[in-house]
Amino acid sequence: MQMSDVLGIILGGGQGTRLYPLTRERAKPAVPLAGKYRLIDIPMSNCLHAGIEKIAILTQFNSVSLHRHIWGTYNRDIFTPGWVQILAAEQTPYSRDWYQGTADAVRKQIIEIREANSRYTIILAGDHLYRMDYRDFIRYHIETKADVTIAVQPVSRESASQLGILKMDAEGRITRFTEKPKTAEQLDGLESGNNPQKPYMASMGIYVFATDVLFELLAAPGDDFGRDIIPAAIHERRVMGYVFDGYWEDIGTIRRFYKVNLDLTSPDAPFDFYSPDRPIYTRARFLPGSEVWEAELKNVLLTDGCRIHKALIEDSVIGLRSLIKPDAQIRSSVIMGADYYETDEDKLDNRRLGRPDIGIGPGAVIERAIVDKNARIGRNVHIRALPNREDFESEHWVARDGIVIVPKNAIIPDNTII
Repeated sequence: MQMSDVLGIILGGGQGTRLYPLTRERAKPAVPLAGKYRLIDIPMSNCLHAGIEKIAILTQFNSVSLHRHIWGTYNRDIFTPGWVQILAAEQTPYSRDWYQGTADAVRKQIIEIREANSRYTIILAGDHLYRMDYRDFIRYHIETKADVTIAVQPVSRESASQLGILKMDAEGRITRFTEKPKTAEQLDGLESGNNPQKPYMASMGIYVFATDVLFELLAAPGDDFGRDIIPAAIHERRVMGYVFDGYWEDIGTIRRFYKVNLDLTSPDAPFDFYSPDRPIYTRARFLPGSEVWEAELKNVLLTDGCRIHKALIEDSVIGLRSLIKPDAQIRSSVIMGADYYETDEDKLDNRRLGRPDIGIGPGAVIERAIVDKNARIGRNVHIRALPNREDFESEHWVARDGIVIVPKNAIIPDNTII
């Protein structure tokens, strides 16, 4: 098997409403992760480690920052085979619509896919956290003589109601598909595998196609792989399940985003960013080491270029260029940091306008919150989670799933209590 015969397609996602307001100014795959990465870095790194030389990223909504990140990170020189391309939604003589779903997005780029001239196509989501060797995935597809192969994850009965559940027979062929089964009757007979704690197989939304089969399936009606194309293919084609039992999280909601980031701060974090042979790549930034003066840090994921002065930080992610002033307290929070450092002149201009400096101000208390990039949190601001807090949105803060999110570039004045 030659990986030069494989085209990787990464889906850039739709509007990302379930991740709002993190997606107010950026596409889902451009959302920061673990302080210094972007979600798109996960499938990109998996592709590069697998030797996939041709990678296309399909984008549509709020794609400027994603494009900037791709071009600034994944450049290939003229002596390197393959390419990384961004295929944006566009009007053509044949279609004036935006992408209507995952399958429609790929369908609208068939001309580009044909020109890649690859025997196999792997289709990936841009908002998942996992580390998979795609070579094993594609090898399984070839060895089982599959038309389509779906990566599946063993899940418990409790988790099954939130996922697409696939029934696999003894040879690994998929025979049934049920989207988010809610009742015992719907789950009856869908058990696969030998794990009594995780008796069901959930689709990970990751697929390998023989490229000619992909074209044939896309010729039929249907805008979404999970809802339309895959269920139809199960009845007409040889569709196999590739069991992946490693760590995998779909970061599609604010609650999942928050939990996954905080999980990474624990001493036994479920995902290893410190792998010596399979690192996660991201844009090279020439930042200084972080400075910490007389501060207390416990279970903190601390990134580059930060300045922390006499603060207390527990169970939190502290992103690039974070500036945290004296007597601030941060607990169980995701602080994304900043895109730049302010000059002294910028600080004076903003202070004349009554705006705090970028970062976390003196005496601020932040608990169970997400603070996006370039936010200005003033002196003695208190942001705390409240039980049963209803969803709410104002100009400078949003509540979702009980979590307070301070959006990118937001301003929280001195002494504000949220």
